[in-house]
Amino acid sequence: MAQVAMQTSLGPITMRSPLVAASGTVGSVWEWATVADVAPFGAAVSKSVSEIPWPGKPAPRVAPAGPGMLNGIGIQNPGIDDWVGTMTGRIEVCDVPVWGSAVGETVAGFVKVAAGEETAGVAAIEVNLSCPNLEEGTIFALHAGLSARVVREVVSAVNVPVGAKLSPAASDIVSIAAACIDAGADFLTLTNTIPGFGVDIALASPKLSGGVGGYSGPGLKAISLRCVYEVARAFPGFPIVGCGGVTTGHDVVEYLMSGASAVGLGTVLLAEPRAGTRIEKETKRIMKNLGIATVTDAIGVAIK
Repeated sequence: MAQVAMQTSLGPITMRSPLVAASGTVGSVWEWATVADVAPFGAAVSKSVSEIPWPGKPAPRVAPAGPGMLNGIGIQNPGIDDWVGTMTGRIEVCDVPVWGSAVGETVAGFVKVAAGEETAGVAAIEVNLSCPNLEEGTIFALHAGLSARVVREVVSAVNVPVGAKLSPAASDIVSIAAACIDAGADFLTLTNTIPGFGVDIALASPKLSGGVGGYSGPGLKAISLRCVYEVARAFPGFPIVGCGGVTTGHDVVEYLMSGASAVGLGTVLLAEPRAGTRIEKETKRIMKNLGIATVTDAIGVAIK
């Protein structure tokens, strides 16, 4: 069997590899690209940016949680104006397509951030509807109508592909996905972290300053994989980035077979910044052993 072909398509986006460096784990991409081999990746997603600077939450903001981790960063970021100033001129030299990640407290906030990210040169925009570690308030991804409004307005405001990043905490992930698809999303990212909690027993206090944070890592995989499976069955062929708990090539193949066209690497990159090289090799070897010649041949085979 010839070499496995890793190219894939995510709606209007053609990718050299199905591997995506997930938002929040690779900074603004250009910093990470100085220490990691970006060649195995088809895209890298910058940390979420808001309309105005957000200071984030006080320490402790990250903590171990069994096989995974908790984070309650609070999306610390400099705001879209400063972000654009920093990123302009850096995106095109990253040797990997850079996607922006937009977050906001209002629909207008999402739109302003997305428009700014486009001016900086991002190849696509992932609308972060699902971050669970903000201050108390509405998570857009738990409400179909709110999610649709954000996606519709962002799609109208930019000329690059737009994806919606959804939450595994949604009571009906298919209905949220349907709303985003109807609103014009080019792809979906399934999923973000899920709300979790931990206690530092030596201090008799929560592990995170904000109490509840986002749980990620291997324990999240079965939950996110279920979301991919359900949405792919409901909308056959719709472009999905499967994300959650990926640490090996075996995980990548599972996501592809469950209906994802691309697969995000997140927490693993914090512990192993060059994990992409290893996981790409493992993915190719597994696919070759299974007699699968291309990524396209693997997509959705477990649900057909």
